[in-house]
Amino acid sequence: MMTMNNPLLDFTDLPAFDRIRPEHVAPAIDTLLQASEAALERVTAADFPADWVAIARELDVATEQLGRAWGAVSHLNSVADTPELRAAYNEALPRVTEFWTRLGSDERLYAKYKAIPPTTLNAEQRQAHSNALRNFVLGGAELTGAAKARYAAIQERQAELSQKFSEHTLDATDAWAYYANTEELQGVPADVQQATRAAAEAEGKAGHKLTLKMPCYLPVMQFARSSELRQKLYRAYVTRASDQAEGDGKKFDNGALIREILALRQEEAQLLGYRNFGEVSVVPKMAESPEQVVRFLRDLAVKARPYAERDVADLRAFARDELGMADPQPWDWPYVSEKLKEARYAFSEQELKAYFTAPRVIAGLFKIVETLFEVAIRRDTAPVWHPAVEFYRIERNGQLVGQFYLDQPARSGKRGGAWMDDVRARWLRPDNGQLQTPVAHMVCNFAEGVGDKPPLLTHDDVITLFHEFGHGLHHLLTQVNERDVSGISGVEWDAVELPSQFMENFCWEWDVLRHMTAHVDTGEPLPRALYDKMIAAKNFQSGMQTLRQIEFSLYDMLLHTEHDPAQDFLPLLDRVRDEVAVLKPPAWSRTPHTFSHIFAGGYAAGYYSYKWAEVLSADAYAAFEETAGNKGLPNVETGRKYRQAILEAGGSRPAIESFKAFRGREPSLDALLRHQGMARP
Repeated sequence: MMTMNNPLLDFTDLPAFDRIRPEHVAPAIDTLLQASEAALERVTAADFPADWVAIARELDVATEQLGRAWGAVSHLNSVADTPELRAAYNEALPRVTEFWTRLGSDERLYAKYKAIPPTTLNAEQRQAHSNALRNFVLGGAELTGAAKARYAAIQERQAELSQKFSEHTLDATDAWAYYANTEELQGVPADVQQATRAAAEAEGKAGHKLTLKMPCYLPVMQFARSSELRQKLYRAYVTRASDQAEGDGKKFDNGALIREILALRQEEAQLLGYRNFGEVSVVPKMAESPEQVVRFLRDLAVKARPYAERDVADLRAFARDELGMADPQPWDWPYVSEKLKEARYAFSEQELKAYFTAPRVIAGLFKIVETLFEVAIRRDTAPVWHPAVEFYRIERNGQLVGQFYLDQPARSGKRGGAWMDDVRARWLRPDNGQLQTPVAHMVCNFAEGVGDKPPLLTHDDVITLFHEFGHGLHHLLTQVNERDVSGISGVEWDAVELPSQFMENFCWEWDVLRHMTAHVDTGEPLPRALYDKMIAAKNFQSGMQTLRQIEFSLYDMLLHTEHDPAQDFLPLLDRVRDEVAVLKPPAWSRTPHTFSHIFAGGYAAGYYSYKWAEVLSADAYAAFEETAGNKGLPNVETGRKYRQAILEAGGSRPAIESFKAFRGREPSLDALLRHQGMARP
C-alpha cells in the first residue's frame, strides 16, 4: 500500500476516522516507527547539541506523529471494535510498546537531557525537563545489560496482557444475553422494556433481550420485581471474565492474566530499586508514599463507617417491614435501595429521567461552560467513526481554543464506561513555529432514544457527562505552549480528577438544572418539588458509597504493596472487606476480574486518586459556594480565577501549587464531608 494514500499518515488536520481501515495500521506504524528511530539516532549522535528546542524539533515532532496515529488506532479499537481492527491493533501493539519503552530508557538520550543547562529553559520547559529526567529513571534508563532487556520485555508483556484483559472484559459482556418474557420484566421502566423488545426483534427473537451493558443491567437491578431475574443478571455480571462464569463464558477468565500482571509489576519495581509497585506508582503523584495513601483511606473509612452502618440498618429495616424480605440477598440491594429512596423521598430515578433529554442536557452543559469560562462552543464538522458522533469547536473572542468529539450512545463493539482522551495537545510547534490547538474525545455509554423520542439520561448519566467534560476542559482550555506539560500532560495522576469531579457539583444546582431540563413529553422544566426531593436524596447511602470506593482503593494499593503475587489475590479482597465493607458480595463474586481501571487503565496503585481528587474538587467548589450571587449562580470572577490557576496552568507546575494559587491554602477534608452529608454538626 502506498503511504501517500494512508489516512494515518496525514497530519495536516484532524484524523480521517471515516477512511482509516485495518489494513492501514501496519504500513503507517512501520513508516512512523522508522521515522522516530531515525530521529532518535540523530539527536543522540555525539555532535548533536544538548538543546531542548533542537531535540524537540527532531525527536518530539517524529514521536508526536507516531503518538497521534497510534492514538487514532487505539481509539477506534475502543469505540468501533471489529475482528479485523483488533487483529491489526494487536499485531502493532508489541512494536509500538517496544519503541516507547526503549525511548524512555535510552541512556544516550537521558545523558543528552541531563546535559541541557536549566538556565536555557523557560518555566514551562523546566517543568517538562524535570519530569523527563524523573521519567527516564522510572523508565529504566539507569538499568544496564540483562536488567535493561528484562525491563523492556516486562513492558511489552504488560501491554499485551492489559489489552487481553480489556478484550476479555468486553467480549464477556457482549457475549451474554437473556431473552426474558414480559411477565419477568414487571416493574422495569417502559423505555427499557421498549428498547429490549426492539433488540430482540432485531435478531428475529421473541421477548426482550437483556444484556450486561449498563443502560439495560442497572434499571433491571433497580426496578425488576422478580428477584429471580435480578439474581440471574447479577450472577452473570459479577462473574464476567472469571472462572465462575456460566457455560463457555469461562473462556474469558482473566484470573491468570491478573496473576501475571501483578508478578510483572512487582518484578519491574524491584528492577528499578523499589520494594513494590505501589512505591513506583506514587513517585510522579501528589501522594508522598503508599503508607500515606493507606492512612488517608483508613482515616476516611473511620469517618464514613457510622453513616454506612446506618445506611445498611435502614435498608434491612425497610426490606423487612415494607417489602417482607427477611434476608435480602446481594442482588436484592439495588431494588431495596430504589424502593426505599422512592418511599423516603417520594422520588424515583425513573421519574427524574423523563426531564433529562440528552439534547437539552448537552445545551445546558455548554451554557455553563460558556458563561463560567468565557468561551463559545460551536457545532462543527469533521470525519467521524459513527454517525452518532458530534464534533464541536471552542472559541474565545473569535479565536479557536480547542475542538472535541462527543460520542454518547452505547453500542456493540464499544467498550463500556465513559472516558476522555486526547487526540492532540496544545503545542507551540518547534518545526514550523505554529501554535497547534488541542483536540479531545469525550466518550459515554448512554441509552439510545426510543422511537422518535430523544435519548433520556439518568441523573447519574448527567453527572458522568459533566465529569468527562471536566477532563476535556482541562485538556482544551490550557494556555501552556510546551506539549509535555500542556493540558492534562504532566499533571499528577492523583490531581487529574480535580477538574472532572469539580464539574459534577453543577449537576446539583437548581439554577443550573432548571435551564437544562425539559420533560420528554410535555417540555416542562424540572419542577422545584421534584428537585427538592432529589437534593434530599443526594446523600442517600453516601456512607455506603464512600466505603465501596475505599474498598476498591485500599484493595488496589495493598495488592501492589503487601500482596505476594505468587499467592491468590482473592483472600486479600476478603480481608479488605472485613475491614471496611458493610455489605459483602457472595463468595463466587469476582470483582477483580473486570477491574479494568487497575489492570488495563493506568490506575494501578492509583485508584485512590478518585477519593483524593474529591477532596480537592469539593474544596475548590466551596470557593464558588462562598462567592455565589443572590441567585445562587456561579460567580464569573471565581470562574476566571479557577480557569487561570488550574485549567490553564495544566501540568506546568505541581498541582498543589495550582490548588494553592486558587484557594490560597492547603486542601481540607471539610468540604467533602459536608457535601456528602458526613460532617459532624
